[in-house]
Amino acid sequence: MFIDQVKIFVKGGPGGKGCNSLYKDKYTRDGIRDGGSGGKGGDIIVRADRNLRTLLDFKYNRHFYAHKGGDGSSKGSAGKDAPPLIVRVPCGVIIKDVRTDCILGTLDHDKEELLVSRGGKGGLGNRYRPESTPAEIPEERELIFDLKLIADVGLVGFPNAGKSTLISKVSNAHPAIGAYPFTTQTPVLGVVNTDESRFVIADIPGLIEGSSHGRGLGDRFLRHIERTKILVHVIDMSGCEGRDPLEDFKVINRELKNYSKEVAKKIQILVANKMDIEASAENLRLFKQAVKKKIYPISALHKEGLEALIGAIEKRV
Repeated sequence: MFIDQVKIFVKGGPGGKGCNSLYKDKYTRDGIRDGGSGGKGGDIIVRADRNLRTLLDFKYNRHFYAHKGGDGSSKGSAGKDAPPLIVRVPCGVIIKDVRTDCILGTLDHDKEELLVSRGGKGGLGNRYRPESTPAEIPEERELIFDLKLIADVGLVGFPNAGKSTLISKVSNAHPAIGAYPFTTQTPVLGVVNTDESRFVIADIPGLIEGSSHGRGLGDRFLRHIERTKILVHVIDMSGCEGRDPLEDFKVINRELKNYSKEVAKKIQILVANKMDIEASAENLRLFKQAVKKKIYPISALHKEGLEALIGAIEKRV
């Protein structure tokens, strides 16, 4: 199950108690104050982990509490500081404070960390004051984790245009493939290795008219291409489902523009897929007359034209 947004609660550990203690022996009638201070409560730190791909773990565990600091004791002994609580998330998570609606930070790289809740300081023992002081109250927050996939290339296009077949042929990804729309229901990442380099490609579920306004959950999927360097626009050139390839091209670009001008400005590589079907050749001729841009004809199913396409993507990335 792919989950890309969750709300959680975090609370740092409370500080340990300061100790009230008097040392007495036959030479010290009034006693000597020797109460030690309490240890610091544990912080809560969010750490990016490249081995994670989804926020599924937070579906069942939404509350995180760090440990309490150790209490001080007599003879000036201080309580131990509690260790930090590490919360692991996938790379690409944006962390937002619910109360202030402010972004606290973004974790894009493996092992990158962000302190989200400080543990309370321990109370001072009476070794330092006439009376011990109470421990500090720790920070607590409600946070939103918002995952946006980090990929070099984003595949866009109508449902059943052949994006899943394409990513399965050029990368190590193995998405569900079927001859019906919306086979892909969650974003899929794949790594493409060439002789010169490697890049990450993301396949998002097919877009439809109105996706930028949430129709078909399109706005939830479109956000996963915000960080890509380029877009590969896959067009079903066969028109076998009664759709016009040129109209499909215009609709997708309109949805990208409605969603974000920055996304719409990204470099696009146009791909004419399903060229193994008889009607595709004529449709491609008409398409080229209307759209004066370079387009790469391929058959993802039969692995035709993929070498030139990968070369073009590699050059742009």
